[in-house]
Amino acid sequence: MTRKPKVLLVADECNPEWPSLPIVGYKYALEIAKLCDVTLATHVRNRENIEKAGPTGFEIAYIDNEWIASPMFKAARVIRGGEEVGWSTSMIFNYLPYLAFEHGVWKRFKPQLTSGEFDIVHRITPMSPTLPSWLAHKVKQPFVIGPLNGNLDWPVAFAAEQAREKEKLRKLRDFYKYLPYARSTYDDAAAVLSAFSHTRNDLARVEDARIISFPEIGFDPEIFHANGAKPAGSRSTDGKIHFLYAGRLVPYKLPELPLQAFAKSDILRQHHLHVVGDGPDRDRMQAVIDEHGLGDCITMHGRKTQGEVADMMREVDAFVFPSIRELGAGVVIESMACGNHVLVSDYGAPGDLAGQGRGACVPMADFDGLVDGFRAEMEYCVTDPAAMATTAARAQAYAEEGYPWAQKGRKTKEVYDAVLSGAPLSGLGY
Repeated sequence: MTRKPKVLLVADECNPEWPSLPIVGYKYALEIAKLCDVTLATHVRNRENIEKAGPTGFEIAYIDNEWIASPMFKAARVIRGGEEVGWSTSMIFNYLPYLAFEHGVWKRFKPQLTSGEFDIVHRITPMSPTLPSWLAHKVKQPFVIGPLNGNLDWPVAFAAEQAREKEKLRKLRDFYKYLPYARSTYDDAAAVLSAFSHTRNDLARVEDARIISFPEIGFDPEIFHANGAKPAGSRSTDGKIHFLYAGRLVPYKLPELPLQAFAKSDILRQHHLHVVGDGPDRDRMQAVIDEHGLGDCITMHGRKTQGEVADMMREVDAFVFPSIRELGAGVVIESMACGNHVLVSDYGAPGDLAGQGRGACVPMADFDGLVDGFRAEMEYCVTDPAAMATTAARAQAYAEEGYPWAQKGRKTKEVYDAVLSGAPLSGLGY
């Protein structure tokens, strides 16, 4: 194809100011639009922030399904007890609103879709495999879905954390495969972008020829970079090794764990841990600090902007991320790009990203076992800081090679070209 492919991007969650999936969807859409002739279909809730950001070069259509989305969201929030926990409950309550959203996309673009005006239809969000596509069986254009990310089980040793996350409905997850449109979504897709191995295992209906390994995470090199960063392992002016945790303070991320590691280690108490983020576990963490007298070696910074987090990453030596149910772990790639030595639980996306010598992967265990594992790795950072530099350099190169948003856009364009030309999909992606 000599001209740019004309693509209808379907992105219910796409917002430049909302963290996690919405901002990922927005940045991903921007990069695709630089290489393709894009029309973006997104939810009306995103209009205000998108128009404030003022993206140019592509058409945007806002789909309004608030007649069903609003009451379902309110009901889910009541049952979840807020918006910080109960992710499985949220997905269950989003099933009907999402189908209504895609039906709205069909009504808005039916003339262009039936006349063949678009070359590709690509659903980029939502990324959960449990939310099927109504459009997949309707459009005659090649349908691409993903990156998809999901299907990471709770480790059996963390039943208490699962309960605090209000994830009892997680046991109902596999029933999505029997819901309307679940089968046609994957039977009719020309290409399925799958983030990590835990998601590939969930897509048994899709043969390898249509699967492309494609993590959804990326980073903005203008924000996350190692320019001016203190080399990992080089002592700060205070003579201390500085560790950083950044993320929501929620049960499954185990933000309390590095605090407990400090509490158990006279060696670590001579250095410093910085905690960035907020959430329901903050009071628990402050109680740990008070109980063990850690106020001089642990600082709770609260919420920070992306730019502020990046600045802190460039000032510290190591990034500590013990989350035990992390699907994507974009913050790990961001810390790698800033030149950090990363320490993660060897489970889900963090273990995949930090594996092969790109970081310290602590074997999965119960809470006390993980505390001991992280304590040992953090003490090693203190006793042999020079060893961090080599690992951090390897991780930085890995992040810079594959995960800048511009690179994600280029890799997606390669998928489109292969789908439209009938070329094999093997070898594309990551």
